[in-house]
Amino acid sequence: MKIHCIGEKNSVFNRFIAEMRDIQLQKDSMRFRRNLERTGEIFAYEISKTLDYKAQEVQTPLGIATCFLPENQIIIASILRAGIPLHNGLLHYFDQAQNAFIAAYRKYGRDNKFTIQIEYMAAPNIDDKVLIITDPMLATGASALLTYQHLLQKGRPKHCHFVSVIASREGVAFLSRQLPKKGVTIWLGAIDEELTIKSYIIPGLGDAGDLAYGEK
Repeated sequence: MKIHCIGEKNSVFNRFIAEMRDIQLQKDSMRFRRNLERTGEIFAYEISKTLDYKAQEVQTPLGIATCFLPENQIIIASILRAGIPLHNGLLHYFDQAQNAFIAAYRKYGRDNKFTIQIEYMAAPNIDDKVLIITDPMLATGASALLTYQHLLQKGRPKHCHFVSVIASREGVAFLSRQLPKKGVTIWLGAIDEELTIKSYIIPGLGDAGDLAYGEK
């Protein structure tokens, strides 16, 4: 398994994350959604470097150019609702991708303990395709793992990429233990060290779904 944290290298990507974390700028939900889209676009560009390519001749007004184009069929799968802007950013670049959507939520019991419930899933067949699972926040990692397991009902992907903007160190370690060692890559914007008793990432950025679309 490979883990890439894009924010570890200085780039404009870090400005988008800083703006999403900023409690004052978060008041502008349109800006928050757009920054999620921007990070999705950058993740897509980085993932594109890992794809398979083949030569294709393209007719120009003056001749023929040989271009190398990706040949993988991509499926972008997002956990609703916070994942939608991130999904859109990836889809801007992978505009021929198929799409899958999963509704998951935390069902709380006693002592702040919870289980992840999957309410709904719509997905095409994923056999031998490149699967990209997106969720802006990777806290415990339970939602990402359960989503992956549910999607396996639709086949076995050639490779699976997990994309999150902010992750906890604990969540990354959990996925590293639970996911296959081969055929999986995790892409992150930043890794935060603390996870609260309620499984909120500190410093994190708050509830991405509420910031993007309003309180539930």
